[in-house]
Amino acid sequence: MKNFKELALQVINIEQQSIQELQRFIDIHFEQACQLMCDCKGRVIVIGMGKSGHIGGKIAATLASTGTPAFFVHPGEASHGDLGMITGDDVVLSISNSGETNEVLAIVPVIRRIGAKLIAMSSNVNSTLAKLSDVHVCIQVSQEACPLGLAPTSSTTAALVMGDAIAVALLNAKGFTADDFALSHPGGSLGKRLLLRLSDIMHSGERLPVVTSSALIKDALVEMSQKGLGMTAVLDSSGKLQGLFTDGDLRRVLANKVDIHHDSIALVMTKNPCVAKSDMLAAEALKIMEDKKINGLLIVDNNENLIGAMNMQDLLKSGVL
Repeated sequence: MKNFKELALQVINIEQQSIQELQRFIDIHFEQACQLMCDCKGRVIVIGMGKSGHIGGKIAATLASTGTPAFFVHPGEASHGDLGMITGDDVVLSISNSGETNEVLAIVPVIRRIGAKLIAMSSNVNSTLAKLSDVHVCIQVSQEACPLGLAPTSSTTAALVMGDAIAVALLNAKGFTADDFALSHPGGSLGKRLLLRLSDIMHSGERLPVVTSSALIKDALVEMSQKGLGMTAVLDSSGKLQGLFTDGDLRRVLANKVDIHHDSIALVMTKNPCVAKSDMLAAEALKIMEDKKINGLLIVDNNENLIGAMNMQDLLKSGVL
C-alpha cells in the first residue's frame, strides 16, 4: 500500500522550500515591476496559458480586490479579438514558467505596438519573454513537487506567492484601507464584517429595554423578559444613563439573596457600563465585547444619551459573528 501521508508531506516540504527560495528574487526587478503597476494609469492585464493562466486569473482577482484595477485575458482569445481590451495606458503582466509559451509570445509584438508596458514573470531570465519585457520577475524553483518533474506544482505555487507579494506591496503603497476593501467585498460574511455598523443592528425605540433607577429589581426583570436582550439600561429621572443590569448581574443578585421584590435596581446595577457609538463597525463592537467578556453593549449619541442596545445574538443574526 502506498504511503499517501509520506508522499503528501514530501510535496509540502518541496513547495515550502520553493517559496523560501523566492526571497532572493525580491530585488530591484521586483521593485521596478511594482512601480510600473503603481504608476499605471490604466489597468493591469494578466495573461497566461494553461496552469499559468489559472494562476494568472487568481492574481488578477487579488489585484482588483486590493486597489489595483486588473483583469485576466486568455492569450488564445487575445489573438482573436481580445487584444482590443488592452490600451497604451495599461501594464501587462505575462506569466510563463518557461518564458517560451507560443500563445503568449505571439501577442507580445502587438502589446509592444499598443504601447503598454510589459512585465514578464518566468523561471528563465534568458527566455524570449524575459528579453522582450520591460521588467522580468524571476520565479525559478529548484524542483517541481511532482516526482516526474513534469506537472506544474512548485512552479505554480511560486507564481501564486509572487503575485500575492506584488498585490500586497501595491496595497500598502497605495494606502488601501479596510474601508476601500469593503467597497469591493459587499457580499457575504466578509462584507458584513467590514460594512455593518451598530446603527444597522441595534434595538431602539420601543424595542430598547429601559427602566428608571427608582425601579425595583423585579420591574427590571419584567423589562428584560419583554425585550429579550438579556439586559436593561438604567436611567435617572432626567433620562441620563446611570447603569446596566444583565442576566449575569441577576445570577449574582440571586446568589447574594437580594430581595428582588423590594430592593431598588440602583443597588445592584453596574455603574458606568461600557458604551459605543452608533457609527462603530459591528466588527469593532465584537472585539470590544470579546475583550471585555460581555454579552451586550449600550449605544449612545454624541451627548451620551442612550439611543440603542445590542447583544451577541444580534451579531450572530447579522452574520458578523
